[in-house]
Amino acid sequence: MRHLARLADYCSITNMHTKNLAIVWAPNLLRSKQIESACFSGTAAFMEVRIQSVVVEFILNHVDVLFSSKLSSVIRDGAGERL
Repeated sequence: MRHLARLADYCSITNMHTKNLAIVWAPNLLRSKQIESACFSGTAAFMEVRIQSVVVEFILNHVDVLFSSKLSSVIRDGAGERL
């Protein structure tokens, strides 16, 4: 994810900003067996992929916060208190 976020830093050169990267990478990063099954119509599959791309775009826009060591330690410490 950090690599894709770094690629987005060069969007002025490549035109691959976070939205474009999310559209391209979301189906691979958030693979859904439901989409791949034959029971999904074209419209339903499109909507599912759209949701995936929004999630990946959010992650790319907030990669520093979501994958920071500080957040990881807060989550780890908080989980330990509940156990």
